[in-house]
Amino acid sequence: MDTPADPARPGSDWTDLDRPPLRATALRTALVGPRGWSRLDVVTSTGSTNVDLLADEGAPHGAVLVADHQAAGRGRLGRTWSAPPRSSLAVSVLLRPAQPPARWSLLPLVTGIAVVDTLAALGVQAGLKWPNDVLVTGPDRPGKVCGILCEARPDRVVLGAGINVSLRSEELPVDTATSIALAGARAQDRDTVLRRYLRALALRVQAWEAGQDPLDAYRGVSSTIGAQVRAQLPDGSSLEGTAIDVDADGRLVVQTSDGARTSLAAADVVHLRPR
Repeated sequence: MDTPADPARPGSDWTDLDRPPLRATALRTALVGPRGWSRLDVVTSTGSTNVDLLADEGAPHGAVLVADHQAAGRGRLGRTWSAPPRSSLAVSVLLRPAQPPARWSLLPLVTGIAVVDTLAALGVQAGLKWPNDVLVTGPDRPGKVCGILCEARPDRVVLGAGINVSLRSEELPVDTATSIALAGARAQDRDTVLRRYLRALALRVQAWEAGQDPLDAYRGVSSTIGAQVRAQLPDGSSLEGTAIDVDADGRLVVQTSDGARTSLAAADVVHLRPR
């Protein structure tokens, strides 16, 4: 078992006994192998695990990078966020998919489903707000618990997730956020949460790579489908209507009051009235 201060990770000294560092050696033993991931690295701190993993052009399919502290996490539209050290999981995985790039647009949905699988195993009810938010739906402390950011290059794609684990109410960046601790998760140890997430993600990615369609599973946990929404589009315009589905490419289908349907590949979505 790893000691709390890992000599292979300089600067990993810590004083918050409720928030120990991740145990890299034990995680590799549990998760790296023929049926799991090819490589797993844990760093004490970085700006963004997505940026670092994308910059590693030689990283193999199935490489995982996790940070005890991510100082400049990024979401959609270039938004940044940070959390106290060792209070969250900042994890990115790199894939070199055999599936054609046209199907890579489904990977953010696949990632979100894996997070919901993970939270369900921990006793936390959650749903997916299109395109990239995981929301705790109740009964304790509902709110955003995870953000997902997937970034692609011609030959590879990185799936990034930031999961709020032990953040306390006063540490949350906004009132609409939450953590799995506040939501009453059965386990709040980051090693346990990371193991569950990476195993769930491996199963979901393997199914996608085998040609299985993730859309039915996505529809089953979507909090957006069926809701009245306002979509703020990249060109500055907005669209209001009912979110009725996601299409084969993972785009949100919105039907306006006149019956017209629009498929959205990118938008900021606000739920006006839940389903």
